[in-house]
Amino acid sequence: MMLCIKNGTVIDGISDVPYKADILIDKGKIIHIGENMGNAADEVIDATDKWVLPGLVDSHCHLREPGFEYKEDIGSGTRSAAAGGFTSVACMANTNPVVDNAAMVNYIKSIARAKGVVKVYPVAAVTKGLEGQELTEMGELKEAGAVALSDDGRPIMNSQLMRLALQYAKGMGMLIISHCEDLSLVGDGVMNDGYMSTVLGLKGITRAAEEVMVARDIILAEVLDAPIHIAHVSTRGSVELIRQAKRRGVKVTCETAPHYFCATDEWVDGYNTNAKVNPPLRTSDDVEAVKQGLKDGTIDIIATDHAPHHRDDKEVEYSLAANGISGFETAFSLAYTHLVETGILSIQELVQKMSKRPAEILNIDAGTIQVGKPADVIVVDLHRTYTVDVSKFYSKGKNSPFNGCTLKGKVIHTIVDGKVVMKNEKVII
Repeated sequence: MMLCIKNGTVIDGISDVPYKADILIDKGKIIHIGENMGNAADEVIDATDKWVLPGLVDSHCHLREPGFEYKEDIGSGTRSAAAGGFTSVACMANTNPVVDNAAMVNYIKSIARAKGVVKVYPVAAVTKGLEGQELTEMGELKEAGAVALSDDGRPIMNSQLMRLALQYAKGMGMLIISHCEDLSLVGDGVMNDGYMSTVLGLKGITRAAEEVMVARDIILAEVLDAPIHIAHVSTRGSVELIRQAKRRGVKVTCETAPHYFCATDEWVDGYNTNAKVNPPLRTSDDVEAVKQGLKDGTIDIIATDHAPHHRDDKEVEYSLAANGISGFETAFSLAYTHLVETGILSIQELVQKMSKRPAEILNIDAGTIQVGKPADVIVVDLHRTYTVDVSKFYSKGKNSPFNGCTLKGKVIHTIVDGKVVMKNEKVII
């Protein structure tokens, strides 16, 4: 059945400027981009006054299954992703059991085929059991379909082990996504170390805990001439370390998440556990540095670090609450509101950060609108203003500090492999 997205303004991830066009889709592929093609289609989506973009690609999320289905499962998580405009998501390995062998990679893929609404790409563990002691069988993980390797949620504290991991991963053409955190510097801290932690009487986490490990991993990657991807960059120091490394030609890429350019540690005031995340929310100075890093290209991509939790994990004392924000359904709007509307990025640059570039880094066939490519497309209303209501999230996790915030830019339709999975803001699968 042919589908036509008609009368929209297209940003294809390839051209420098937007253009008006119809997009004709058949058998999961884009077959034509041009004018007046609605008559050839069995179904038409009218995108008049709306923008047609490549489906968003998330390089970093937590779908929780297996083991933590009470927080999220692949079905609910991918519905949430579709609602946010994500057509491809890479899920981290910190499940129970850990995704540290080929059988677990295949399990994730099989559940995703059965219950998933969008495309799911497993990220496997670097070390067995995420214990930081013994490397996984990287070749087997790659053969099974893992798109990258990460112990996200836990840092690899042993520098020699990290060196070996980068060396072996390089030889196998695998990317390591590094969770940069020195646990000896974190101690029992629960939020950013600074004025707010003092006011609230909460133990702080020094920014050095992140920056020391960013520096270590950059040095190791430089020595080995190996690629490294730094997850959830949150501090001015980390941005500058990565900027300097890129100038030297180090093969480093990195990501940040919307909460690191939209919120500060002041949001913890009142002991708001929905603002508890790892790494922690930083200062307004760090927020500005992250924005500048996005603007000048130091920060390659915007990921969600979607980390849903059950209310029982959050409705406790701040020091006991779980880290994480449910991020799929607000990511695009937060980025559009805080980056495009403020002139930091153009809409074309935002598409690069949220579609094309993450697909390139993960080496998956996504992130652009081109004839012959998979029909992963979203339709957005950039004029639409709305108020975030977590009770309406498709995710099981309602843990968002952005509840009640007014945002601009709303995903209206999501199409995955030519199949409409969200129509008129309602996930229909």
